[in-house]
Amino acid sequence: MEKFTTLTGVAAPLPIINIDTDMIIPKQYLKTIKRTGLGTALFSEMRYNEDGTENPDFVLNKPAYRDAKIIVAGDNFGCGSSREHAPWALLDFGVRCVISTSFADIFYNNCFKNGILPIVVSPEQLKLLMDDAERGSNATLTVDLEAQTITGPDGGTLNFDIDPSRKHILLEGLDDIASTLKIDSKIASFESDMSQQRPWL
Repeated sequence: MEKFTTLTGVAAPLPIINIDTDMIIPKQYLKTIKRTGLGTALFSEMRYNEDGTENPDFVLNKPAYRDAKIIVAGDNFGCGSSREHAPWALLDFGVRCVISTSFADIFYNNCFKNGILPIVVSPEQLKLLMDDAERGSNATLTVDLEAQTITGPDGGTLNFDIDPSRKHILLEGLDDIASTLKIDSKIASFESDMSQQRPWL
């Protein structure tokens, strides 16, 4: 998993509440178990017209936001079903950070497992960041995970909280398997002791 330290990029405004995982990646794209190739289907029902052409009014189709790395969204982002394809699609598009006032628990957890930083801010902070994001190509934010800060295009800085263990996982780029391998020697030692103490197991 790619490490997350500092991210500077265009932030796309998505001022919609209750964006669920079916809006992020509709059910017809869930047949694959690959983490790649889903970026083109991200927000497809809002992003494309019925004939498959792009909806020019959708934010990610606007020239200023086609390479957005950050999404600033309304409350309760990632609600709905527990599909891991949602963070896969965001990541494949190029989004490494989502900022909102709240997230659905399963989506929030899945973000950390896939190298995406979900940041919870206050409604007042979200309004400031949404205003920044609406500046188009000038809507560049810098997210510093180590310092736990978000810096806007005018240099203003906001602080955010994050669980220390989750912060460590992203800074080190550790998924569940890599985290387990970090304590491989302890696991081997435990298994050795158990085989001697309880050989019947």
